[in-house]
Amino acid sequence: MQVVRTRELVEKVEEEGLAPYAVKSGESRGRIHPEAEHRYRTVFQRDRDRVVHCRAFRRLEYKTQVFVYHEGDHYRNRLTHTIENAQIARTLARTLCLNEDLAEAVALAHDLGHTPFAHAGERALNQLMRDDGGFDHNRQTLRVVDLLEFRYPAFDGLNLSLEVREGLLKHGCNWQHPVPVPELENQRYLEAQVANLADEIAYSNHDLDDGLNSGILDLEMLEDIWIWREAKGIASERWRGRDGTVEPRQTITALIDILVTDAIDSTAKRLSAASPATADEARKSELRLVGYSDRVHVGKRELKEFLRKHFYYHPRVQRMTDRAEKILSDLFRVHREDLSLLPDKAREGDGDDARRVADYLAGMTDRFAMSSHAKLVDSHE
Repeated sequence: MQVVRTRELVEKVEEEGLAPYAVKSGESRGRIHPEAEHRYRTVFQRDRDRVVHCRAFRRLEYKTQVFVYHEGDHYRNRLTHTIENAQIARTLARTLCLNEDLAEAVALAHDLGHTPFAHAGERALNQLMRDDGGFDHNRQTLRVVDLLEFRYPAFDGLNLSLEVREGLLKHGCNWQHPVPVPELENQRYLEAQVANLADEIAYSNHDLDDGLNSGILDLEMLEDIWIWREAKGIASERWRGRDGTVEPRQTITALIDILVTDAIDSTAKRLSAASPATADEARKSELRLVGYSDRVHVGKRELKEFLRKHFYYHPRVQRMTDRAEKILSDLFRVHREDLSLLPDKAREGDGDDARRVADYLAGMTDRFAMSSHAKLVDSHE
């Protein structure tokens, strides 16, 4: 009787139980800085745990998803979004016989480089850095895990596996990166695609939930969207005659189930047709292997456009967005003018002055950015 599950046993279970095109932890391409293997945890399990224990992960609790933290306690923040993303990624990976630990590690790490104030902060930093390589939160995440976390005596960063690092690098790297950047094939491996799809499912549905809870959106506005009506029909049947206040939440639950189930079924059909023999063969495929059916893809796109039009650009949200862009613009200006305002570690960091300032500002939480602005800018105006 086996009483201890060693790393070698887990790797054997992966070899025997995962699909041939799944990434096996025992076949990892390794880390930039070689390390001895752990007795019990695989390389991707260690990556996941390193992400969960790092400072950038903890700061996600006070970074905006849509609503700044002081708008209310029940709205999603960047951390709760990450947790919901990881849950969906695990479900997709497990059902498709992919490497669940790898998909979870990518999902948990994917927003570590996000700015305060969500995409408003990202847009502001990208504009401010337009002459210095720009700014993108996916590429910034790679800087966080490679350079900006300080936990180990032998190297900077978290020294994550090349597979997790590749999963974080969606769009290449437009600025100089001091360590080797993973090479991208036609598409990323399947676990990274799964984590990306889970991200879209998570934010579309929880932003919809937050929009309804805030009163910015109402149920009548959604009646023209067929995928919402289909989910509502499922929820109504399930909760017929019960407390009607839970029906919107159950509709969103049904909507997530529609998207996840369709993604699993459609991806399984593509994989069956393509029959990639290895993970690398799947990466080189010309056909996008992870995704929805055409019908659900159109419905998902319609829902995304609805949120963009009626929620993300609503005047109430836009007021927060405008304020956020001003805060980051002002902070960037005062720190560029006086680098002594940066902490010692930030001044000693990699890159030119503008990149070091961007690193520092991107790492701020909403509340720290607001308090810094009040101290450095408002008090002198």
